[in-house]
Amino acid sequence: MSEILSGIFGSMVLGLVATGTDLLWIPIGIFVAAIAYLLGSIPTGYWLGKLLKGIDIREHGSKSTGATNVLRTLGKTPALIVLLVDLLKGVAALAFTRWFYGLAIASAIPPAVDPQTWITWAIPLAALMAVLGHSKSVWINFTGGKSAATGLGALFGMVWQVGLGGAIVFGLALAMFRIVSLSSIATVIAAMVLMVVWQQPFAFQVATIAGGLYVIWCHRANIKRLLAGTEPRIGQKT
Repeated sequence: MSEILSGIFGSMVLGLVATGTDLLWIPIGIFVAAIAYLLGSIPTGYWLGKLLKGIDIREHGSKSTGATNVLRTLGKTPALIVLLVDLLKGVAALAFTRWFYGLAIASAIPPAVDPQTWITWAIPLAALMAVLGHSKSVWINFTGGKSAATGLGALFGMVWQVGLGGAIVFGLALAMFRIVSLSSIATVIAAMVLMVVWQQPFAFQVATIAGGLYVIWCHRANIKRLLAGTEPRIGQKT
């Protein structure tokens, strides 16, 4: 299957290159960003709600399509499936971007820009598009989840050490407080700090901070409940 997909995308790129225009990198860049967005926008939790119980999960619990609401609405196994798929969406978006630009097609990169510099910015852009896609999915009227799991997957795709560090922080915070939203916010903050402290490329730092702030913004209702002391813990109903 992977060989078939590689052949299809490779043929598309070669066909575009054959046009011979110096501005070809613009539609190619839009294409790559769109694929990252579409991968991120796969509404796993919504589809499982329809498949398993015939419900729109956005009408239940916290109204989110993420793993936490799936856990409270559908159960542990569906929640685990959603968590893993949402993680993989972020990983896949960056894997596709690395593979695509790894085809070494000169027309995919602006003539005046160093290829490595371009790719260094293209990768975090794909991460942001995947994060946006999860919370604003085109398939469900631009609604979705809060992008924490997909964001973590994108971190693994950018710098796996930062992704691993974020996952450890999430696990520790969840074990201590049993509050998913608090654990997600702690993960975001840890990722931003690790990207800077470990001196990752500036583009990666910018994307992690921007994406992190966006994920925190998506949790604004949770933050209000945290401050009020009413945020539910794992095992409690919303």
